[in-house]
Amino acid sequence: MNVVVWARVSSREQKEGYSIDAQLRAMRDKSAKHGWTIVREFVVAESAKRGADRKAFNEMLRWTKRNAKREKIGAIFAHKLDRVCRNMRDAVRLQELEDDHNVKLAFVENDFGPGAAGALSFNVMAAVAQYYSDNLRSEVIKGMDEKVRQGWPTGLAPFGYLNVRDKDEPVIPHPERSKTLVYIFELYASGQYTFESLAKKLAAEGHIFRPSQPRFNRTSLSNILSNRFYIGELHRNGHVFQGRYRQVIDRTTFDACQDVLHGRNRRIGRPNLQYAGGLLHCEYCGSAITGEHIKRKQRYGSARQHIYYRCGNNDMPDDHPTVRWRESDLESAIIEHLEAFRFPSEEATAWFRDALESVFADRVQFERHRRRMLNKRQTELTNMQERLLNTHLTGAIDEATFSAKSTDLKHEQADVDRQLGETTQVDLNHAETVLKAYDFSQNLAKIWRGSNSTAKRELLDCVSLNRTLSDVSLYIARRKPFDIFAERPFLKKSRGEWI
Repeated sequence: MNVVVWARVSSREQKEGYSIDAQLRAMRDKSAKHGWTIVREFVVAESAKRGADRKAFNEMLRWTKRNAKREKIGAIFAHKLDRVCRNMRDAVRLQELEDDHNVKLAFVENDFGPGAAGALSFNVMAAVAQYYSDNLRSEVIKGMDEKVRQGWPTGLAPFGYLNVRDKDEPVIPHPERSKTLVYIFELYASGQYTFESLAKKLAAEGHIFRPSQPRFNRTSLSNILSNRFYIGELHRNGHVFQGRYRQVIDRTTFDACQDVLHGRNRRIGRPNLQYAGGLLHCEYCGSAITGEHIKRKQRYGSARQHIYYRCGNNDMPDDHPTVRWRESDLESAIIEHLEAFRFPSEEATAWFRDALESVFADRVQFERHRRRMLNKRQTELTNMQERLLNTHLTGAIDEATFSAKSTDLKHEQADVDRQLGETTQVDLNHAETVLKAYDFSQNLAKIWRGSNSTAKRELLDCVSLNRTLSDVSLYIARRKPFDIFAERPFLKKSRGEWI
């Protein structure tokens, strides 16, 4: 009898062992013993998935049907039933194969007799195999759900991370690719790269995606830049869990990349257009301001280049004004806004700085004194309650007097506790931070003039929230505390001192 051999293992661990070899050896020995001829061997090392996902199983059935008559195939030969049949649907398909093509099932370990009793045994064993498969799937899913709840991803770690055999930390940043990952996010967040230009830069600098696909492409970059795994979010079954693995991408950079991906920050391919790429938006329609180079020929054949910035809306309504600025005019408008942070004179700048230092020193002293007095009163109230209790126990005061006085003390102690909780812990480091921010604000225009395009963009993002451009003016919404420095109190000189 000619037979088709089917051998399968259900996990990578079995593949690395000897299960396939053991199955084939047993089937070859039995075939030789019974004088069977093996026409073809199907060897599969993957988990048993249902339906069309079981490509190898479906291919084996198709091949057997096509060649059953020509090759005179009498049976599909497996080690035991659960190797070839893991659910009732497979059992029905194999029974149809026997009915239509007279190809039976043969096993090394299972032996089903003829007639109704044999069919019953076969069906019972197939049902048990399906139960085992369903239960195994349920347990695997349960384990994966629990792993995600504990803050660890399932499956292979994404680019930039590495799976390791460590119970306490099964996923760690890759020593080399994590640096490439950070580099990708930083470059794309600048708004100066498309997927194509970013891929070219990474390839030119020798960064590799994976050994089988060294070059980054549009799909790989899109998947990386939109993967919320990198900011500690694990999504499973509609729920989000906080990851416990080490993060190398901060949320600010990730959100900046999402702005670029979703068009809230227009990407540009040329970094010399320093005010494009979503840094500014149109006051009328909210579209990103884009840059353009204009070449104008001179009378004697030479050409002059001009850079303009305009609204990037290509479908403007009729009442939309023309928003178009020369780069030099836009530069002057930005510097004018930055100059507004600066106090009118060096004398006023120094005076306000001294005032800030004095305010913080007074505040620190006041809060410390207040906490010291509250702590002292708290100790006094505790001692008073102890003395009151001792007096009551000696019989010097009656129950009513004790209860009334004890209630008053408890109320006062609760009030002291509340005040202690409301007191502000003033840290001198906070004062130092504010003073540094103030010094920075007084030199913004100077820093701007000496910075490159990347630093200028970072500076604007640091001191402002939104920047809109109309046909005649530039509006910048300042961040805190820079808005306070720009909207400084009215100053006037009186008797030689600033008030």
